[in-house]
Amino acid sequence: MVKAMAEQQGLRASFMAKPFAALTGNGCHTHLSLWDATGTAAAARNLFADPAGELGLSALAYQFVGGLIEHAPGLCAITNPTVNSYRRLAAPPTTSGATWSPGGISYTGNNRTHMVRIPDNQRLELRLPDGAAHPYLLQAAILAAGLDGITRQLDPGPRCDNDNYANPLAADQCRRLPADLGEALDAFAADTTLREGLGEEFCQAYEHLRRRQWQRERGDISDTERRSCLDC
Repeated sequence: MVKAMAEQQGLRASFMAKPFAALTGNGCHTHLSLWDATGTAAAARNLFADPAGELGLSALAYQFVGGLIEHAPGLCAITNPTVNSYRRLAAPPTTSGATWSPGGISYTGNNRTHMVRIPDNQRLELRLPDGAAHPYLLQAAILAAGLDGITRQLDPGPRCDNDNYANPLAADQCRRLPADLGEALDAFAADTTLREGLGEEFCQAYEHLRRRQWQRERGDISDTERRSCLDC
């Protein structure tokens, strides 16, 4: 719909992750809550909310965060599916002063500089995905990661309240995200939980498609390379 409306105005709309180096990219920040809907609709209950919990969230919610933290490298193959996606992650500051994308694998309270944000006592926000993510695969992969955290009762560790752009966490405090699509695909290939959740037949087909894309685009010689290397 956005693309059609843009065309009517003689414009072109794009959800490309990072079309311009100096501008903020296109994120697909995903807000998450888990509900018990057994019985009547009126009796549905948000299992992430707990007034007695830290920041108003339940232990179950933090276990879900633990799953997102645990599986983040492999999850990137789904949440950030193109070569261009990795120009958005951990990108340098833009003209607006912020990229609004995560630079590492961490979680926080109401702070937009980390991978998982807790905006209030009802939900989580995963800030990892970008506009190129397939909306149905995205939900399936997030559920596979988060539910594994609940099943295994994973502890996400202490939250980080620093400004991760101005004062980034040290390497020993925060695992890094894949630097490119190739690294993400390697992590995806090794993540048996995600592969079980999505189905091995699908995972093999998806990985084959993305690796072809990675090899093709990595093989291109850019104008930037020519400018910097032609006189070597």
